[in-house]
Amino acid sequence: MAGVIARNALESSLSRVNGLKHQTPKFMPLLKPDPTFYPSPRLAMQAPPEKHAFVAALNPPGSKLNDALLVVDVDPESSTYGQRVGEVRMPKFGDELHHFGWNACSSALCPYAPHPHVERRYLVVPGIRSSRIHIVDTKPDPRKPQIVKVIEPEEVFARTNYSRPHTIHCGPEAIYVSALGDPKGEGPGGIFMLDCETFEVLGQWEVDRGAQFLHYDFWWHLGFDTLLSSEWGTPNMIENGVQPDLLLGGKYGHQMHVWDLRRRRHLQTLDLGNEQQMVLEMRPAHDPRKAYGFVGVVVSLKDLSASIWLWHRDNGAWDVKKVIEIPAEPADPEKLPAMLKDFKAVPPLVTDINLSLDDKFLYVSCFGTGEFLQYDVSDPFNPKKTGSVRIGGIANRTAHPKKPDQPLAGGPQMVEVSRDGKRVYFTNSLYAAWDEQFYPDGVGSWMVKLNASPNGGITFDENFFLESNDYRVHQVRLEGGDSSSDSYCFP
Repeated sequence: MAGVIARNALESSLSRVNGLKHQTPKFMPLLKPDPTFYPSPRLAMQAPPEKHAFVAALNPPGSKLNDALLVVDVDPESSTYGQRVGEVRMPKFGDELHHFGWNACSSALCPYAPHPHVERRYLVVPGIRSSRIHIVDTKPDPRKPQIVKVIEPEEVFARTNYSRPHTIHCGPEAIYVSALGDPKGEGPGGIFMLDCETFEVLGQWEVDRGAQFLHYDFWWHLGFDTLLSSEWGTPNMIENGVQPDLLLGGKYGHQMHVWDLRRRRHLQTLDLGNEQQMVLEMRPAHDPRKAYGFVGVVVSLKDLSASIWLWHRDNGAWDVKKVIEIPAEPADPEKLPAMLKDFKAVPPLVTDINLSLDDKFLYVSCFGTGEFLQYDVSDPFNPKKTGSVRIGGIANRTAHPKKPDQPLAGGPQMVEVSRDGKRVYFTNSLYAAWDEQFYPDGVGSWMVKLNASPNGGITFDENFFLESNDYRVHQVRLEGGDSSSDSYCFP
């Protein structure tokens, strides 16, 4: 009865959002699980191809537009293939939309915390600058998404003592939200939770954070009852761009943290070394029997290289090992922004990675050099490079095959892989203040698609090149799920 009352109260309170009428969330329970919930990654790979992509779009500096969530047609059989076919604008200015995610996914089928009656319907869309969170309904028409709830920053601050929500992951029992710091822009950062049906802010996740202070991404191994997190910096360390004194002093994140997932307690710190600055995106193996994953490091102070590290479980303890190193590339100082001229080189700046659902191919975005890499990681300790394309880049400005005479700014950034592993999408904007530092003449805005061979190798889809004059594009989510949306309890 209490749950019914709460839902009725919520539906009433959602009749208007910021003075605008919106459709209220529909909480009618499903009689059987959402068909996009797959018990295992193997079954998810057999799912029908996606037809729409949802893309976070933020206003460039100087623009007066509110941020938006765009809908892009990714169905090759459609007459509007590769075009924007829908959008929903955020109700307030200055959000800087970031890493959004689904309200529910395949982990809802986990036997210890089952929620099979919910559906993958709502996108939880945080603003990293505003600390505001938007709940967007993608049904009944994915081309006409609607905002059905806005969680204002004051509620986030009051209930969690966190700010700058950054990344959304749907878990078995709730929605997990990464936050970079406290309401004053200092640390510690951490994780808080939302109810996956009412979207009520539940509170801070950590019971005992131990030595953890800086925060960025997080993921888990459900079969090992373990959560791991990575480090970037506090909001005050990052919001105005890279601070060279902090970077050269090794003050940005260089550690990972291991947590007891159910008891919410810090267990272990994994230090990659002070010279490894900004330990960002994490991608665990999808098979729940595997206790390893990959994390990207933006830059090494020793030589401006970037790297990929493997976290793994060894005799009951967790450890990390560098398995990929990507060197900086020499460049004409005249082509470099002020902060790189003296180095006469372009750092790769690995800012995103992604792992195919079969745990075979790892994809790596190099925002600095413009290279996009594919590695066979069937043996995670010994990756083998199997593919590479180039587009954009600080010095090279490589064009897309569809417009070979048009130099491009920006570089491979947020990457998403289809469930069957055959298609890869990525965009070119990192973070507004950082875009300006590395591409001071303008970063532009584009989204591309690659075709991936089952045996390795990647090529551009020459018919898919989406440019935007009004927004910069960032995170991509695929209709029905993708390679970084879900976690699985069954192999």
